[in-house]
Amino acid sequence: MNNIALVVGASGIIGSNLAQELLANGWTTFGLARNPRTELAGLQPIAADLLDVTSLETALADLKPTHVFITSWMRNDTEVENIRVNSAMVRNLLAVLSPKGSVQHVALVTGLKHYLGPFEAYVSGGGAPPTPLRESQPRLALDNFYYAQEDEVYAAAARDGFTWSIHRPHTIIGKAVGNLMNLGTTLAVYASICKETGRPFRWPGSQAQWEGLSDVTDARVIAKQLVWAATTEAARNEAYNVVNGDIFRWSWLWGRLADWFGVEPVGFDGTVHPLEAEMAQDADLWRSIAAQHGLVEPELSRLASPWHTDLDLGRPIEVMTDMANSRQRGFTVYQRTEDSFFDLFAQLRSDRLIP
Repeated sequence: MNNIALVVGASGIIGSNLAQELLANGWTTFGLARNPRTELAGLQPIAADLLDVTSLETALADLKPTHVFITSWMRNDTEVENIRVNSAMVRNLLAVLSPKGSVQHVALVTGLKHYLGPFEAYVSGGGAPPTPLRESQPRLALDNFYYAQEDEVYAAAARDGFTWSIHRPHTIIGKAVGNLMNLGTTLAVYASICKETGRPFRWPGSQAQWEGLSDVTDARVIAKQLVWAATTEAARNEAYNVVNGDIFRWSWLWGRLADWFGVEPVGFDGTVHPLEAEMAQDADLWRSIAAQHGLVEPELSRLASPWHTDLDLGRPIEVMTDMANSRQRGFTVYQRTEDSFFDLFAQLRSDRLIP
């Protein structure tokens, strides 16, 4: 039987890289989004609203996927609303697919807020969790939409008999335009602005992040882990952290990123300098830079997400993850982190997204 993948959130940073990985491995691949991508050769787009059951029923009427990959979410003003909306998205999708009886495996992508707490209670759920973060650590006693999404998958799996996997990446490094959480592209845009204006490339975050150990997740690595977990019997019905496999300190990496752009790096100076404030007045400047260099995206808000970069780099603790759970089951993909950034920067420049 052919593998038929439904990638939910195929226009996003993870979903788009996953679609490429699936297609490269010969999968029949459908990409579901409100505004699905059409430029990826071989990807069959499906336009649907996960909050509208009728929309889903119509869009998926003729589709019987064997594997479902849920990589999208919707940000709301409170965690209570995050739970209501994002659990409904998962529940609606799996309920519409249930009568078909075709689904063999469902993969859900969440993240390290599983351990650190939701946006409105970030790293405040009774003290800092021990690092490296491990999948065996218990849930926090906090509202968290990741938990609600997981519970929807578990309930549907018990009802319909499919296997599942949960994937918890750290900060994703990869190309996506219009993405809510995109540290790599945000730093590339910030460095480009610094280059054009002569401003220093100043570390925006905390001392703990500057000095502590960290890791990140290349979008290509999580794509490979998602396919591995969906096709490896020993990997099923488990939660997995997913990072590049190396560790670093921002105090080491920051200067290397600055060198790539030819800007002056400035490290932690005793004060947090949030990027959201630093870039708050740069929208018109970016339009000017885009016009001058013939860039294809003149809207700063479509490329940079400084609010989320501030959450990552402003944490009062070091954050790194343990990969033993997937390593001992056979997932051995490794990616050098500085090359994740350099590859992204080169792609952004080649695609005329940065000068």
